[in-house]
Amino acid sequence: MTSLVFMGTPDFSVPILTMLYEEGYSILAVVTQPDRPVGRKKLLTPTPVKKEALRLGLPVLQPQKLKGSQQLDEILSLNPDIIITAAFGQILPKELLDSPKYGCLNVHASLLPAYRGGAPIHQAIMDGQLQTGVTIMYMAQKLDAGDIISQKAIAIEVSDTTGILFEKLSVVGCDLLKSTLPTILSESNERTVQDESLVTFARNISREQERINWNEPSQDIYNKVRGLNPWPVAYTTLKQEAVKVWWGKPSQQSYSQPVGTVVELQVDRIVVQTGNEQAFEITELQPAGKKKMSAEEFLRGTGSKLQIGDQFQ
Repeated sequence: MTSLVFMGTPDFSVPILTMLYEEGYSILAVVTQPDRPVGRKKLLTPTPVKKEALRLGLPVLQPQKLKGSQQLDEILSLNPDIIITAAFGQILPKELLDSPKYGCLNVHASLLPAYRGGAPIHQAIMDGQLQTGVTIMYMAQKLDAGDIISQKAIAIEVSDTTGILFEKLSVVGCDLLKSTLPTILSESNERTVQDESLVTFARNISREQERINWNEPSQDIYNKVRGLNPWPVAYTTLKQEAVKVWWGKPSQQSYSQPVGTVVELQVDRIVVQTGNEQAFEITELQPAGKKKMSAEEFLRGTGSKLQIGDQFQ
């Protein structure tokens, strides 16, 4: 029976772990990020992968940093045939990459060499891409630079958010790994060196990227809003207070006011001037210190003070 160590952290990784367990692979250990404080009460919360591993009765390791850790020595002592990672969140040290008989694999949520890095799903939507996919690859010391084993592409629908696409790609990745693993274990798989001239990056989302730039065309703003939904969520400011913009859509009307200006207030939307004489209709938002609400709720409540001519920054 093939033995493996699985490494993953978010919801994206959970179906992959479950599939490996149900397929009968011998999972020697599950490695995931340490528990983190979550929510206003900062409750220490296990990762989704840890929750699933415990449900399956699998041993869990949670190194703060793998390199030089006791957990690294423990993984090496397990001597797995293969290591499989999926959105683990740490770079693997060289001694670990070189250790397993069949190597270290990664399930990456992009069509490499496009979108190497930690936020490929967010970035693909924010860039307005029409397709993305999953790559099964051999891991290398350089970030997401290893040889490609297999890929599967899917369309990005115009209404897809990062949350929706995470779920879709998690299923795709699970199925692709399931069909690819036997070829790796029989050493009959192909491997393709990545074309470095085609490399693009999707680094972890910064606070600066979360902010809406009202100078951009409305479609670009829409892509940002859905690309940052449901986390970390796009934001703007109104009267020096941060406002999260959860949802909206490009307006069909043209306007010619200064960018960021509220040009129209309807019952269920706030229409804001964007670049190229376009506008964006905010339909769901969250003022600082308050819950997420529809634009209609906002305008009925404290938002009733909002007036045409007010400006988002």
